[in-house]
Amino acid sequence: MKAHNKWLTAPLAAGLAAALLSGCGEEKGGDAGGSGGSVIVGMSDEVLATDPAAGYDPGSWLLFNNVFQSLLSFPKGASVPQPEAADKCGFDQGGSKVYRCTLRDGLKFSNGNPLTSEDVKFSFERALKINDPTGPAPLLATIDKIDTPDDKTVVFTLKVPDATFPSKIASGAGSIVDHREYKDGELRDDSKAVGSGPYKLDSFQEGEAVFSPNPDYRGTVKVKNGGVTLKFFHGDRKALATALKKGEIDVAYRGLGAADIAEIQASGTTSEREVEVIEGSSAEVQHLVFNVDDPVVGKLGVRKAIAYLVNRDTLVNDVYRSTATPLYSIIPAGIAGHNTAFVNEYGDQPQRDKAEQALRSADIDGKVKLTLWSTPSRYGPSTDDTLKAIAKQLNASGLFEADVKSVEFGQYEKDIKAGKYGVYVKGWVPDYPDPDNFTTPFFGEGNVLQNNYENSKITGTLVPRTAATADRTAADEDFGKLQDLVAKDLPILPLWQGKQYAVARDGITGLEWTLDASTVFRFWEIKKG
Repeated sequence: MKAHNKWLTAPLAAGLAAALLSGCGEEKGGDAGGSGGSVIVGMSDEVLATDPAAGYDPGSWLLFNNVFQSLLSFPKGASVPQPEAADKCGFDQGGSKVYRCTLRDGLKFSNGNPLTSEDVKFSFERALKINDPTGPAPLLATIDKIDTPDDKTVVFTLKVPDATFPSKIASGAGSIVDHREYKDGELRDDSKAVGSGPYKLDSFQEGEAVFSPNPDYRGTVKVKNGGVTLKFFHGDRKALATALKKGEIDVAYRGLGAADIAEIQASGTTSEREVEVIEGSSAEVQHLVFNVDDPVVGKLGVRKAIAYLVNRDTLVNDVYRSTATPLYSIIPAGIAGHNTAFVNEYGDQPQRDKAEQALRSADIDGKVKLTLWSTPSRYGPSTDDTLKAIAKQLNASGLFEADVKSVEFGQYEKDIKAGKYGVYVKGWVPDYPDPDNFTTPFFGEGNVLQNNYENSKITGTLVPRTAATADRTAADEDFGKLQDLVAKDLPILPLWQGKQYAVARDGITGLEWTLDASTVFRFWEIKKG
């Protein structure tokens, strides 16, 4: 499971193939000739890769989404992927196994080379061949073969029906590279990037990356600034906040903690009024995960007792200062198929009597000794505090004797894989705004939670059936059934759904168009002056 990952707030529309085949309407023929001033953006996340075959983290995908084109993309405020490098795309004959795209005219990379179907085929096959452990190859695993009958046509034949394929290739995983600039089967290691997106990467160093508008860009967006400098603060939230207040950066994105944001929002001083907090929607979620083979929480009664006792309202108010919202489903609000299965099963307020009854039904009479395992920074700076607050809630019931242990992420992942933890925390930011990305990775075969949970109805019927349903709204009923089963089996307990924030100084506009559940931070929408 990715720690953050990437990635609208309305259900995917019916008739996806028809919508894509219609092209992208009014926004055809983008323009990268930015007319505004240059913008300096500060971020505490790292950019771990400049090569799309390797990066699978929020910082890297931020770079990919601005430097590279994909066949499709998620326009601002949209939940259906629309043509970008492609002029039109769609499944053949209304199915969901053969997917065909026609490229738009005049596509060029930033080095002047033409972009053709050969580059598209090369990009996908290269990512699959390299299969980097930190790369996006798993998202492309349903591809069986790629044909290029001419320079403008790409035909994907999939191994199994996959209605989410358009969303997958609209993500950073679909980045198109120049086959003359990138080696087949080998990652690029010079910190350079050559794409056909709205921006060129002029330089990439430890402290900053510099981007300028790409004059050869042909796509759907219009660049509204003269370039972007991305400053890296390497996890130092205090330094990021200070740089914003001093005017050393124009925008702070991904990195300010809940307390920092709350302080800025509540501030009434003249200097602080020069800073504005912009809030957007997010599909980032955090869960408690239960190892169902554990001798303690392997008992359903223990898991139920925990579910009856956790107070999400207190967590989001006290720990997250209301920069998150309580989550009662595995599919977050704003994503198609969302329901409130965990409210239906366990309520939205603590119920000690029902928790005690659940323990007694599992033949447990004394206090349950329990360790909650955390990792300090990978899933956000407040993760340890979240687990401590949950332990406090459990202990206050008199039914548990819980403590918290936190270990660095590398060891944490090894211990989870080895089955050493009974209860642990995981965070998730989706790759694309479709309910599949909140279900298949967690509950399909070989799930990334590594918690030994499997439900044959989910893996054998519901996941394959939802994946094959091209009309995504028609899959809502099956996603509802899946969520209800998970709520009853309790392999995980949803905790909260995040909000996205950017904090900007006076004179910066357009940030509201960069903060939605697609998790695409659109440089081109930001304007200065």
